[in-house]
Amino acid sequence: MKKLLYIYSIAAALLTGCSSEQPSESTVTEAPQETNLVQLTPAQLRNANVEIAKPKRKTIATVLQVNGVMEAPPQNLVSVSVPLGGYLKRTDLLPGMHLKKGQLMAELEDQAYIELQQDYLTAKARLLYLEQEHNRQRDLNLSKASSDKVYQQTQADYKSQQVLLKALGEKLRMVGVNPDRLAESTLTRTMRLYSPIDGYVTKVNVNIGKYVVPTDVLFELVDPRDLHLMLTVFEKDLDKLEIGQQVLAHRANQPEKEYPASVIYIGKDVAGDRAVEVHCHLEKGDLSLVPGMFMNAEIEVQSKQAYTLPEDAVVRYGNKQYVFAARDSSIFEMLEAQTGNSEHGYTALLPSATLHPESQAYVTRGAYALLMKLKNKEKE
Repeated sequence: MKKLLYIYSIAAALLTGCSSEQPSESTVTEAPQETNLVQLTPAQLRNANVEIAKPKRKTIATVLQVNGVMEAPPQNLVSVSVPLGGYLKRTDLLPGMHLKKGQLMAELEDQAYIELQQDYLTAKARLLYLEQEHNRQRDLNLSKASSDKVYQQTQADYKSQQVLLKALGEKLRMVGVNPDRLAESTLTRTMRLYSPIDGYVTKVNVNIGKYVVPTDVLFELVDPRDLHLMLTVFEKDLDKLEIGQQVLAHRANQPEKEYPASVIYIGKDVAGDRAVEVHCHLEKGDLSLVPGMFMNAEIEVQSKQAYTLPEDAVVRYGNKQYVFAARDSSIFEMLEAQTGNSEHGYTALLPSATLHPESQAYVTRGAYALLMKLKNKEKE
């Protein structure tokens, strides 16, 4: 019996020793809970340039994001042809060159130009003869020394010659020759083409020595001072559009430079891709814009009042957006924010249970520094 008690005593001592080596559950420390509060010292506030203000009530527009291209209206595009065929003798034009209205573009040669001038001078000389003959026959007819038939024939020839001379004069003007200054000493075999507009050369379709006919387009010109912005808007968004809506356009590689415009025409034909063309007029022309240039644009489709904060006041962490509410002069709380549209550097705050923009002050500058301070504290 004593031996059995001795064995039990040893076993109990061993169990007690083993249990003393295991850590107690009550000694395990819990991880500190995350907090959305961050506190800065006066020096940190100055270094972070933290500024605090209440949200401002502003009119924020709802915008439609679209894209399109710059286009020249038909009246700003010019295709230059010749009224009479001829050989191209001279031209210095290259695509991209600027032309002033009336500037020489090209010279052409052909014997048809000489024949046209010859016909005009011959018709002019004959008209002088027929005018004198008409006056003579009129006087004779008044004295009954000539029959009415002879006088009427002379009168018809005279009027026909007037029409012929007028028509030949208009043909000369078409080829750039002033008939009032045409004489035997000024006959020329050359026709000169002059620019009809102030603009730029977009295409040169001829070369020296080529024979061209009236149906050939020699040059294509564009006046870039009144380019239109042609936007592509899908069918589902058509009910949001109306004439006169404001548009802000910008180039893809220069998003900071904006071009204000307004909607002037909404297409009535839905294309195969279920899109409609919307034409906009730029408020101010820009010679850096050329036809065919790709543009991004925002169409202002709706405006409403909202509480807003500067865009720098809203920070993104993960997939969410946050703002910092000022609890006192040095303590700030990070709150999740639902935002609306942004315009002119301000972002609209959507109503929520945690945000009270009508009464609460928020950090308007230095929010990113607070975010970094808070997240670094959580890692400590």
